[in-house]
Amino acid sequence: MEQNFVTERRLMVERQLRGRGISDRRVLDAFEAVPRHLFVPEEYRHLAYEDGPLPIGFGQTISQPFIVAYMTQLLDLTGKERVLEVGTGSGYQAAILSALTAEVHTIELIPALAERARATLAQIGVTNVSIHIGDGSLGWEAAAPYDAILVTAAGPRVPPPLLKQLADGGRMVLPVGERGAQVLELWRREGEQFSQETLLPVAFVPLRGKEGLK
Repeated sequence: MEQNFVTERRLMVERQLRGRGISDRRVLDAFEAVPRHLFVPEEYRHLAYEDGPLPIGFGQTISQPFIVAYMTQLLDLTGKERVLEVGTGSGYQAAILSALTAEVHTIELIPALAERARATLAQIGVTNVSIHIGDGSLGWEAAAPYDAILVTAAGPRVPPPLLKQLADGGRMVLPVGERGAQVLELWRREGEQFSQETLLPVAFVPLRGKEGLK
């Protein structure tokens, strides 16, 4: 079965990622290396490399592979950055980031998901990801500033604490909007100035917490 997953992972990379314009070689290599099926509940593992999101419990999902890759590529990582992820979920996005950068901090509001993600990351030998339990909409100030921030749940606006924790020259990718009507945005910081670019319509679970959807 594992050999089949290796084949399916390669097909995922070729058809769903490279075939749709994901061109960063390091990103493609990370997706080919990280075993997505281990981050999916056992009853859905046969669907782990299909083109779509999957439920992981607690009303949360593991995102469609293309969206994970697209958001990751937008961060333009070189391998030296400190990255913040808001919404650990399954831990899959953190695993991808761990292969592309020096240090990853990820925040999860649901303790059971955080513990499961921690166990899965340990299982595949990831050592540069720190999982924190808390309100991700407030960021994680203890390790700020971050060269890149990636948010995996949609809030009504960009959380001000995340803008504050973004380093000069840094990038942040996040979905913004209400339930059922969201867009993916790319923010850049230059000194005290921020620029914003709207990219494409998306569908994410709601961002919970003080700066999230009410």
